[in-house]
Amino acid sequence: MLHAATLLTTERPDRNPRAQALLASALAGAYARWDRLRDEDPWELARRALVLRFARSAWRHRRPRGGTLSRLTPRERLVVVALVYERMGEEQLAALLGLSPHRVRSIRAKAAAALLTPEAHRTPWRARVPRLLGAGR
Repeated sequence: MLHAATLLTTERPDRNPRAQALLASALAGAYARWDRLRDEDPWELARRALVLRFARSAWRHRRPRGGTLSRLTPRERLVVVALVYERMGEEQLAALLGLSPHRVRSIRAKAAAALLTPEAHRTPWRARVPRLLGAGR
């Protein structure tokens, strides 16, 4: 789970204080509900807590820290890590995040396109505005 948190925060594996804090918070939340578990899988509970904690605090993880996934928005990273690394189903992730399965597929497709596009061609739109408006001629 620490690896998944590290992927979400785009920190280096050997230096990941935000990922460790995110995981500790998720595990603390899962532990608080531990005595109310009936037939639930504790691993699934902790994984859901990690996904929800990241989704709620994604605004803190906007600054890229390096790595391939840093090219993605926090929401795109969340979808990619949950679907690919954590092997959650689209419907399960959609229900967890309060999105439609179609929206999750759309975010996944956008993230895949971003990862497959060379970084040189992905100029942020704000950087293109002066050029689009004819400035600098």
